Amino acid sequence: MRAFAPAPTEPHRVLILGGGFGGIYAALELEKVIARHGNGTLDVTLVTRDNFFLFTPMLHEVAASDLELNTIVNPLRKLLRRVSTFVGDIKAIDLEARRVTVSHGLDAHTHELPYDHLVLALGSSTNFYGLPGVEECALTIKSLGDAVTLRNRLISHLEEANSECAAGERQPLLTFVVAGGGFAGVETLGGINDFVREALPFYPNLREDHLRMVLVTPDPIILPELGPELGAYAQGKLAARGVEIITGTKVRGIRDGVVELTDGRIIGASTLVWTAGTAPNPLIAGLTLPKRGGRVLVDECLAVPGCPGVWAIGDCALVPDGRGGFHPPTAQHALREGRTAARNVAAAILGRAQKPFRFRTLGQLAAIGRRAGVANVFGIRFSGFVAWWLWRTIYLSKLPRLEKKVRVALDWTLDLCFAKDFACLTDGAS
Repeated sequence: MRAFAPAPTEPHRVLILGGGFGGIYAALELEKVIARHGNGTLDVTLVTRDNFFLFTPMLHEVAASDLELNTIVNPLRKLLRRVSTFVGDIKAIDLEARRVTVSHGLDAHTHELPYDHLVLALGSSTNFYGLPGVEECALTIKSLGDAVTLRNRLISHLEEANSECAAGERQPLLTFVVAGGGFAGVETLGGINDFVREALPFYPNLREDHLRMVLVTPDPIILPELGPELGAYAQGKLAARGVEIITGTKVRGIRDGVVELTDGRIIGASTLVWTAGTAPNPLIAGLTLPKRGGRVLVDECLAVPGCPGVWAIGDCALVPDGRGGFHPPTAQHALREGRTAARNVAAAILGRAQKPFRFRTLGQLAAIGRRAGVANVFGIRFSGFVAWWLWRTIYLSKLPRLEKKVRVALDWTLDLCFAKDFACLTDGAS
């Protein structure tokens, strides 16, 4: 591949593809570089589908009506003052010509965006494994729209089940199955379980025995990343709150309102929430880059070997950890990878030494419902109220911009005093 050197008077063009943790923190770091060296040094553009940064660790709280949907989104034009934002869908990446094709607008017209340095922060997509009916019928919890859709599904099913004409269908209407015993599945189920149970007193025809909340996981215990002790605590806490946990099996498919498991069991349920798998971003598959398992292989400086000017971070990259393995695809790693990649891009442009990415996981936390959580921070295990308080405190501190921190804190405070909001924000479709 030919090397590209811009004219001395032209700023170096940097494209960041993806507006998740990796992409946003790379852009924020390059803002600092531009502030130090002037606008003539770098011309940075962030290409993303949404014009906001979504703080995904709090997504389940929107679904459970603990937070208003606008509190966990930050408009990019408030976050980024020196980095340009291009909102659109990435259609093609031409590594040879160093151009990215992006469509946007009501007519989906396309633009060709040239670059000198390309940062791939494209994240991952949901993997449904080709299971019958799952992709067509299951809900996911990866986007703001997903959280709102799930919340509306819960409320619309409560309304339908409460009606006299649905007396014989209340059980399947109020049976909710979550596939996946990791952080996303457990936090989602913990939140929506509290939400629906708190809503029941407002529906005179519904009782606790009409409701069934089910978590399905192939592991012997939920949250295996936190170890057996904390996993067992979380499992016991959820069970005490009415959640049915089925271990050692997987969802095989869903059809006609029936969820089928690989052990032969069937669950009559009109709602399946899928958190049981991720797949590489399809855009990565078409690139002639070194890959393993669909993810881009990078060196310790986050550069793609053999592809000058191309960098990869976050879920779409396999980042070596310096100990013979790879860093996990988590938000705490992605944001730090974004910062490191940005510094190394600047170093490459300014002729300075690049630095390898070095980071060890600080800890892992999960909220498992109202005032309960589990956490492992710096090797110290916490559970119950303390872990829940740690979860809220740590994630609140990570939420960008003071305005959003205040709004989230206010929502949490009001939630202590008032019942959740059960308004269904749709035109009536479930």
